[in-house]
Amino acid sequence: MTEHTNDNDTHTHSLTGWWRSTRVRPVFWIVLVIVFAAGFLLRGGSDPSPSMDMASEAPAESAATVWTCSMHPQIRLPKPGKCPICFMDLIPVTASSDDDQSSRVLTMSENAKKLAQIVTASVERRYAQASIQMVGKVDYDETKLAHISSWVSGRLDRLYVDYTGIEVKRGEHMVLIYSPELLAAQEELLQAIQAAKSTGGSGLSNFREAVTTTVDAARDKLRLWGLTEDQIKEIEDRGTPSDHVTIYAPIGGVVIEKSAFEGMYVKTGAHIYTIADLSHVWLKLEAYESDLKWLRYGQKVQFTTEALPGETFEGQIAFIDPVLDPQTRTVRVRVNVSNADRRLKPGMFVRATVLADIAASGKVADISLEGKWMCPMHPEVVSNKPGNCPKCGMALVTTESLGYVDVSKENTPPPLVIPASAPLITGKRAVVYVEQPDTDRPTYEGREVTLGPRAGDYYIVASGLAEGERVVVNGAFKIDSELQIRAKPSMMSPDSGAAPMHDHGAMAMESKPAKPGKTPPPTAVKRMVGVPTTFQTALGPVYDDYFALHSALAADDSTTAHKALGELLNTVKKVDASNLASGPRRSWDSLSAYIEEAGNAAAKTEQLEMQRTEFEKIAQAMIHLDYCFGHADPDTHYVTFCPMAFDNRGAYWLQNEKGIANPWFGHIMPKCGKVTDQIDPAERGSHD
Repeated sequence: MTEHTNDNDTHTHSLTGWWRSTRVRPVFWIVLVIVFAAGFLLRGGSDPSPSMDMASEAPAESAATVWTCSMHPQIRLPKPGKCPICFMDLIPVTASSDDDQSSRVLTMSENAKKLAQIVTASVERRYAQASIQMVGKVDYDETKLAHISSWVSGRLDRLYVDYTGIEVKRGEHMVLIYSPELLAAQEELLQAIQAAKSTGGSGLSNFREAVTTTVDAARDKLRLWGLTEDQIKEIEDRGTPSDHVTIYAPIGGVVIEKSAFEGMYVKTGAHIYTIADLSHVWLKLEAYESDLKWLRYGQKVQFTTEALPGETFEGQIAFIDPVLDPQTRTVRVRVNVSNADRRLKPGMFVRATVLADIAASGKVADISLEGKWMCPMHPEVVSNKPGNCPKCGMALVTTESLGYVDVSKENTPPPLVIPASAPLITGKRAVVYVEQPDTDRPTYEGREVTLGPRAGDYYIVASGLAEGERVVVNGAFKIDSELQIRAKPSMMSPDSGAAPMHDHGAMAMESKPAKPGKTPPPTAVKRMVGVPTTFQTALGPVYDDYFALHSALAADDSTTAHKALGELLNTVKKVDASNLASGPRRSWDSLSAYIEEAGNAAAKTEQLEMQRTEFEKIAQAMIHLDYCFGHADPDTHYVTFCPMAFDNRGAYWLQNEKGIANPWFGHIMPKCGKVTDQIDPAERGSHD
């Protein structure tokens, strides 16, 4: 009872004290009442809205209704926490203005479009043109070679051409030979002529015919032994045999081989000289296996040579070897070239290009050869009607039988084509982003398409697009990345919430659930097959420039990083991928385009943070490049992961040393990260 009384007293004293303290401030209460009344009247006498209060007190929670993982956007949870796969902190997914749109649609502002450098191009109907690059050398035209040999045995008393490289004209003297056989043959001719004269008045016709036949036979014998008509006539006019006979050049050209010397005794058939007519030459080129579908007999070939820079020459394909070289995976292609001015010299190295027009069927077309007939031995012989070749007498054949398609008979329009930079390709899937017309803001829809063959800088579209639509040709990767962040379907993530770039498609890493505190290693990698060793070697400079860029960022050296970026971009553009099959070629096109796009963005600044942001995209592409195509250098490459990069989102990169060199933090945390996988040089692709 006493305690209760004391509590009441204490409470009473407290209230009294509070009242006394408020009484000394009457103005305060007057102002408070006035403000409250004014607010009540302005609201129309209604009660405060609970929803408005919640919006003002917790705006983030009303906007962020779903939580996801930045590394695994397939995770969608109603409240914050840890990712069940990698145990990173979940991040909120903020509702956006396009939530009610198709899951493959992205809308952005005009300013965002400019920052992303989005460029579009129209889907067109026209004949695509494949550009086939080949290398080779100038060689002699074998049909324009002449060999001078001894048609009788004897002694070479004089060689008028005593070294190779001399140009001779047709009919010039080459060899002076002494031959007892020729001397005897001349005596036979003169005796036969004398006998014919002495029996000219004989009344026996049979006898006269026999003598005449003997004279003709003696002349033919000398003719068949290499003497000209003028030489035979000279012997007849002179009436005496000559102990030496001159051998003349059968064609004009350059002496390319000398096989004898003066004073040498030779037998019948001994080789003395070889003469090459250089007014026509051959190009012997090497064509990759993957380019054979675009090559046809009779196609025009343009080529250049380092000896004559700035000049372009032209020839025609006259032969495509039916056998493939198993070592180089190439086929020999022979080109006939006119060389009237003799500027092309055998042995010159050349770079050749064939431009093949591709019809809707994917076959080679040549409008100028439609309905024509061609000689299978001489491609320059083209006729409007059947017949025989005026050069070799062979029957002319139709150009369709030589592999050309007659577009007029197909009755189909030209194919739909899009720039090669438009589709994002992984494995057999291809995605393009189509600009939506008649929208208030730039809007792009991701659409899977079926591609035909690549023809130069364009792809033929088999289905999925219509003429006149506009597709994104620059910035498609940025749109795709934004869709990934929003956990929407994309090229990298074909299903909503699928894995990001380092877990995508046929050339991806499949991450397994990790234990708490562990980073999921990239495993179960599917690799390309049929990647030529020459292509892996060509990738060597790409890896070198990438590792130089990585080292510069790890050293906080933005200037060196800027230089390395420029070198990397130039190196990627120079890689010759023409020997790749269609599947690996498409993967290389996508990866190289991704590297170039990110590299171009980073190369515009020397700010370290910007360089590091774009480096993440380059590093991801390099990891895929190594997994898909391998590397020829003897070093092991390491896939490395830093969980603290980009505000604990984490990021992978590739390095050629096992010791950690963190490109995201530099000297602040140089050793932050761990190796999650290694790629040995012996590993080659196994997935096409």
